[in-house]
Amino acid sequence: GRHAVLLLDQAGWHLSDRVRVPANISLLPLPPKCPELNVMENVWQFMRDNWLSNRIFAAHDDIVDHCCHAWNRLIAEPWRIMSIGLRDWTHGF
Repeated sequence: GRHAVLLLDQAGWHLSDRVRVPANISLLPLPPKCPELNVMENVWQFMRDNWLSNRIFAAHDDIVDHCCHAWNRLIAEPWRIMSIGLRDWTHGF
């Protein structure tokens, strides 16, 4: 009895005709090239800028370990995620 609207960027796999979307979910693609509307893009940018850039890795496992460490560091700070995702214009609704 519920309906959801799912915001997504315009990555090809998000808009594929092969994806079966349940009747109670509406897909709402964001305009192309607008990372300011996609909060996850800002989260990834924060992680790249602060924890994932300017590194040299010896092996694939090193990359995975480093990314997992950065992700765990981020989720341990929910206030940081909230501040990255905060949009002043959302408070007008």
